[in-house]
Amino acid sequence: MVDYRYLGNSGFKISEITYGNWVTHASQVGDDAAIATVHKALDLGITSFDTADAYANTAAEVVLAKALKGQPRENLEIFTKVYWPIGRKGPNDTGLSRKHIFDGIHGSLRRLEVDYVDLYQAHRYDYETPLEETMQAFADIVRQGKALYIGVSEWTAEQLREGAALAKELKFQLVSNQPQYSALWRVIEGKVVPTSEELGISQIVWSPMAQGVLSGKYLPGQPVPDGSRATDENSGANFIKRFLQDDTLAAVQKLKPIAEQAGLTMPQLAIAWVLQNPNVSAALVGASRPEQLEDSVKASGVVLDAEVLSAIDAALAPVAVTDPEETYSVSPASRPL
Repeated sequence: MVDYRYLGNSGFKISEITYGNWVTHASQVGDDAAIATVHKALDLGITSFDTADAYANTAAEVVLAKALKGQPRENLEIFTKVYWPIGRKGPNDTGLSRKHIFDGIHGSLRRLEVDYVDLYQAHRYDYETPLEETMQAFADIVRQGKALYIGVSEWTAEQLREGAALAKELKFQLVSNQPQYSALWRVIEGKVVPTSEELGISQIVWSPMAQGVLSGKYLPGQPVPDGSRATDENSGANFIKRFLQDDTLAAVQKLKPIAEQAGLTMPQLAIAWVLQNPNVSAALVGASRPEQLEDSVKASGVVLDAEVLSAIDAALAPVAVTDPEETYSVSPASRPL
């Protein structure tokens, strides 16, 4: 079964392996497979589910609702997000304005078929909307009981600090950040994590396996496997390209004996690695088939000793991205259309 961790400086617990449906539901896999995979997640002890209104232009939320139908609401932790363009993608169908946030939460609740979400997240930082407007809208949503907690995704350390200060003034908590984080992508360690620890914010990390590269299935000097994420433009192919350099792939192959010595598969090693960071509350995992989750959940509760962590660092140090400045390029300078 899956262990639980507190989310930020709150009394709210989430499963440390959280199921995410980016690039799978209503995109990469059909509804029947998606529903079967969610049911497998529940059987394995995963109770936290992360989605977003922008995934498959709102359709992923609908599929998740179908998959969770009949489950006691109090037994689930449901997260969604707002920011990216949705629907007809008009001028107010994007960003973190008060209007779009309220339209967003009402649409998400309708599609998810729930009265509230446990965690509502700003999917990026909106440079076109005053932060005061955004945080006031979130405060009102919390007071109305439409979301219990508020989080963000891919905010810089400075943005987290400003957002947390406004949240405190408005009498609610900013509890989480959702950044990309893996043994190959460590940009949050320099500034975001120390600031988050100070502020009582924890991380729900996406792509703990670096878009599947840390599974070891991509080999240096070899074509990418047929049917893999790297071949599917609708399945995150653009995100994986940065990790498909031969020097990176060769470094990843050095993890195979490390995983074997630890008694883990390479995916389990990758997920367990992010969970060793005490500021990480959960690793987001996706799956296109139920059996993929059976492997992932075995990373829950794993403790990697210092020797293993040192060996991973030594193998990946030449290719791991650690520059904190990378966090500044994640949120678009203007709202996407």
